[in-house]
Amino acid sequence: MTVFYRAEVIGSLLRPNYLKQARTAYEAGGIDPAEFKRIEDRAVDQAIAMQEGTGVDVITDGEMRRTHFISPLSDVLEGVQVIPAFTRTWRRRDSEADQGKKIEMQVQLAVVEKIARKRSPVIEEFVYARAKARKPLKITLPSPLMMALRYSPQYSKKAYADPFDLFRDAAELVRRDAAELAKLGCTYIQIDAPELGMLCDPQRRRTDFADQGIDPDRMATEGMEILDSVAAVPGVTFGLHLCRGNNQGYYVGEGGYEAISKEAFKRAKNFKIFLLEYDDWRSGGFEPLRDLPKDKSLVLGIISTKHETMEAADGVIKRVEEAARFFPRDQLALSTQCGFGTVWEGNPISEQMQETKLKMVAELTHSLWK
Repeated sequence: MTVFYRAEVIGSLLRPNYLKQARTAYEAGGIDPAEFKRIEDRAVDQAIAMQEGTGVDVITDGEMRRTHFISPLSDVLEGVQVIPAFTRTWRRRDSEADQGKKIEMQVQLAVVEKIARKRSPVIEEFVYARAKARKPLKITLPSPLMMALRYSPQYSKKAYADPFDLFRDAAELVRRDAAELAKLGCTYIQIDAPELGMLCDPQRRRTDFADQGIDPDRMATEGMEILDSVAAVPGVTFGLHLCRGNNQGYYVGEGGYEAISKEAFKRAKNFKIFLLEYDDWRSGGFEPLRDLPKDKSLVLGIISTKHETMEAADGVIKRVEEAARFFPRDQLALSTQCGFGTVWEGNPISEQMQETKLKMVAELTHSLWK
């Protein structure tokens, strides 16, 4: 049975300061694993209680145990290592006309050997949160195509002459996680795929894919079919989340979904829910929603997690009605555009505003679809 929730969350939440301090101390050897786990548990409890208090229909554990949303495909892998000078440009600007800020950030890891899994952190996430949650619970997993951003022609080609072989190996790891979660009672899994949003940006198609030996057109076709394979797990509803990067308020991509909608959307056959970023001009118009198969559901990510500014309720409602011109209104839902803490440092937004924005998601949703 397919699940569908109107008032959605995307996944990550701001890590409380006590958790950030504990992680720093733990990594420096200042506290032992047992104490660190107790602190992680406290943060998860707090995240669950906060979400349930806002009135949203489905919750996550806030990804409190992760350093980054992609942790299940980075922190616990063999075959990857930090490579000096392996960086990516992130951007922040308030409007399309603004040149804005740019920052070079170290890419965490690059693939240097055949990848293998040391352990799966998502099992602990689900089992603990399942015992605590009073509302439906979903787990997030990273897209295997995110490994494109860990692929370096200089360092990775010896292990993977064809980067799509890397994606297939990563897909098998993600699929195993999904199958194990299903056995434990998980009925809703979201796959986070910002690399698909980056394919909407001509500059990113060149610098992050073509220049790295990865055909961007092949990413939206063959790559999308590899991604779709992870969602072939019975008994689980799979959602596909697309954004354009989210790192301490910065992003990497710009451009509308029309760059990928005709190819990628139709190949996501095993995904029942699409969660699409639509908080500002970076995501373009709603016209590409025409390409979304009508047997899908769509979660509109209209409310931003990138800044402290609160959206006007009437503006959000207007955006929902605009989207309904291109996709059936009764198959729409609402969420924030992305997580609040895609990386453990979090976005430049307060915990109070985080809660307020989730309350807006719930209140508007429950008034729009009574």
